[in-house]
Amino acid sequence: MILFGEHSVVYRGPAVVLAIDRRARVTAQKRNDRKIFVDADNLGFSGYFEDDVYYPARGKAWRGRNLSALNMAARKTMEHLGVDSGVNMKVRSMIPMAVGLGSSAAVCVATVGAVQQLFDANLSKEEISRLALEGETIIHGKPSGVDNTVSAFGGVISYERGLGFKHYKVEGSMPFIIGDTMRKRSTRMMVENVAALKERNPDVVDSVLGAMAELSARGLDALLARDLAKLGDLMNINQGLLSAIGVSTMKLESLIHTARRNGALGAKLTGAGGGGCMIAVAEERDLSNVEKAIRRRKSESYRVTLTDRGVECRWVEDDDANS
Repeated sequence: MILFGEHSVVYRGPAVVLAIDRRARVTAQKRNDRKIFVDADNLGFSGYFEDDVYYPARGKAWRGRNLSALNMAARKTMEHLGVDSGVNMKVRSMIPMAVGLGSSAAVCVATVGAVQQLFDANLSKEEISRLALEGETIIHGKPSGVDNTVSAFGGVISYERGLGFKHYKVEGSMPFIIGDTMRKRSTRMMVENVAALKERNPDVVDSVLGAMAELSARGLDALLARDLAKLGDLMNINQGLLSAIGVSTMKLESLIHTARRNGALGAKLTGAGGGGCMIAVAEERDLSNVEKAIRRRKSESYRVTLTDRGVECRWVEDDDANS
């Protein structure tokens, strides 16, 4: 979950990203051929890749785009290990797709974790994250590596171009409310739209992005200090700037203002915008009111909390599969 730094991180300043307690699980089995079969039935599709060509078993052929990242992550992992094999993979994810919560990165990380465990590789979290990024490039072109890093390591990280990643630990739980507009969007398209706006209005947009970068730095301080009031203020200001560069939507704005009216200290979109999710922070006594109010707007709403759990690889008894 991106707390601060959407879009501004492309140009300057940090992005602040949190691992939340929604898990993606991948189990893997060896095959006797070189096919990569992906069972993603809870997402509505499944099929296999042979020589990187997708053949659907359930769902339409175009769904292969959603699974191509997993195929790449599995192939790159086996290539890294010097293994020539096929794999059956079962994917079960609690993370909705294409709504700004890093679902593709989480599943790519889980894929690498499962495949390397299958072949007894004992890769480090850093190696798993790096190989998962190979899959992410299929979806996002040139991703920063933020999503796969926080999925692999858990906790709180900041990322700034030229400076890399820093990891932080926040003591105790800190709940957030996520509101899902149920409208998918394209990260790449949103980034391109902001770049075009900046090209047309360089000085103005540069000033907005600079302010967003400053908010990211201050927001990280507020998070680490567990200052919910300050955190909420900064989230609200950040949302105004995200609206100014054209990445918010009427549905997002509706959920954000609904959350604030019902007790949220702060609320903003998370991720690239153009649809997807918003997040809200509130005192414990107000969390239920915020959740219910968002649902009354005919949107999904659920409570999440920070977690230090990253990728976990182990053998499991699951139809003789390895996870």
